[in-house]
Amino acid sequence: MGTFIGHVYPGLFLILYALYQAIVVSKAVIFKDSLLDRSCHPRKEGRWARLWKISYGGLLKMVTGSILIAYEISCIKGGLILMNRELPPRFMYPKQWQHLTMFILLTLNGCVDVMSKNLLPRRCVLLEKCTLALTFYVLLLLLTSHAQDSTGIELQTHCLLILVVFLLMLVLTIELWTPDTFHLLLIETFLFLMMGSWLIQAGFILYKPVTGYPWQDDDISDIMFVTTFFCWHVMINALCLLGIYGISSLWYRRYCPSLKLRGSKEAPHHKGSLYKLLQGVEQSEKEDQALLLSKSSS
Repeated sequence: MGTFIGHVYPGLFLILYALYQAIVVSKAVIFKDSLLDRSCHPRKEGRWARLWKISYGGLLKMVTGSILIAYEISCIKGGLILMNRELPPRFMYPKQWQHLTMFILLTLNGCVDVMSKNLLPRRCVLLEKCTLALTFYVLLLLLTSHAQDSTGIELQTHCLLILVVFLLMLVLTIELWTPDTFHLLLIETFLFLMMGSWLIQAGFILYKPVTGYPWQDDDISDIMFVTTFFCWHVMINALCLLGIYGISSLWYRRYCPSLKLRGSKEAPHHKGSLYKLLQGVEQSEKEDQALLLSKSSS
């Protein structure tokens, strides 16, 4: 991960995962459905029907994690060894082992998602959320120690990444008690998108600057512009999520007949309740008139 490709590949994975989750959350908000389907997966609907119920997010985590593990191991000439043979022995490649731990956690998290959604007779949402939260707890610890020997531009870049991971860890912790809250799921998606886009930006800042000249650690303007670029990422990613929701809303309202049928079913219900309310008012008025007539006659 200590290369340009090592930052771009995880960033692309996080962006793809966030975009997929943004589409799923937008659809759930538009249709007012729950994102946590706890029912058993039917096995008598045919092969193609079961294909749509595969955990694509979990498969993406497994495939991406496996590729990144293989890439990290292949980058070390002579193999990724833990300790050398000198006396006294010393640990070797500390950053590479931290990267490898991150990618192993990603792969295991994908395995848990696939097992919960497709292998267990009943989906265990708490298991998925706990595994994801635990992954980011460990990731925060690794990133905190990962940036200890960094200075200047690299330190500022890693501190902003740690901030995103910390906020994402808080959101995932809260979701353990409220896993089906759309506001938290939207914030989680936004933070995943931020983490992915900032990882790619960090690759360009640290290894391939656009100007062709390296950033200067002793120049305060360069450090300030790192934070400015981070703020631009916040605005661009927020607009991206807003655009996904707008496009999804237009698409489903135009091409999905079930949304129109739901609106047509809700309208008669409101009309019927209004009709019952008016009937009750008329009945009470008739009773009042009868009471007045009885009093006048007496």
